[in-house]
Amino acid sequence: MEEKILTLGIETSCDETAAAVLRGGREILSNVISTQIPLHQKFGGVVPEIASRKHIVNIMPVIDEAISKADVQLGEINQIAVTYGPGLVGALLVGVSAAKTLAFALKIPLVAVNHLEGHIFANFLNAPELEPPFLSLVVSGGHSSLIKMNDYNNFELLGQTRDDAAGEAFDKIARVMNLPYPGGPQIDKLAKIGNPNAIDFPRAKVSDFDFSFSGLKSAVLNYINSAKMRGDEINNADVAASFQKAVIDALIEKTVAAAENFRLKKIVLAGGVAANSSLEKNLREVCDNRGLKFFYPSKILCTDNAAMIACRGYYQSRAGNFAPPTLNAVPNLSF
Repeated sequence: MEEKILTLGIETSCDETAAAVLRGGREILSNVISTQIPLHQKFGGVVPEIASRKHIVNIMPVIDEAISKADVQLGEINQIAVTYGPGLVGALLVGVSAAKTLAFALKIPLVAVNHLEGHIFANFLNAPELEPPFLSLVVSGGHSSLIKMNDYNNFELLGQTRDDAAGEAFDKIARVMNLPYPGGPQIDKLAKIGNPNAIDFPRAKVSDFDFSFSGLKSAVLNYINSAKMRGDEINNADVAASFQKAVIDALIEKTVAAAENFRLKKIVLAGGVAANSSLEKNLREVCDNRGLKFFYPSKILCTDNAAMIACRGYYQSRAGNFAPPTLNAVPNLSF
């Protein structure tokens, strides 16, 4: 019976309203995502109040669609897993409220999922053979972390950013370069036609397995502003490629060092910035050269989705880790 458990996942941490149904821990029956990107593009970033209001409009239709596409009845759902942090508090509250209401009405268990842990679990949906222990590099708009996953419910934070997250740096540089929101994919696209060795941007030297990208961000901003003041022509493709290479070099260097230090043979890439083609390509090559196994979710599972939340919730439920009916959003939740 355990492997036939149906989990409804709900995700509303930022600007995607998402719902998914999983059978067991790894079989996706449906994965529905309603994005708000066109809504926020005119502002150059996510406006929290607009995001939460749009979630209110979208949440029930998205859940209904996920149930319908899974070809199951709402009454057949065995448990509900919902993101309760980190994220935008108003956005989180929409998903948490919907999940609590449904769990109460259906008299089924509720599971509170850490969004960051969910990103790691996206890899289980693509790789049936993947099992802990392994090292995970989680790179998103708000986080850059190295996590040692000892077991399905046992995480160890090895390092994280001391200032800007990699995704945050991507978005800020893209904004200065007048690239459309979201900036990360635009930088990745532009970098493909640029020279990554054209500009020698600095790599921060921080101890252990932490990251730092604020200095790099400032160096790029100074380069652009200085060039404008001198009236020099700026090759945006070269700037994008050189900046991206500096970020990726730092991420890969720390990841490989941590894997070797803890004698881990599997490396997992997770988070929205994992969709960056150069990061995935370069990390895969380094892993291949060093005899490490590399795992990477499909593009749709890199970005925010509810299938990863349902997957994480399933393994929490196996450990008896359920949430009380008083569950609240925790916008600053960490590992």
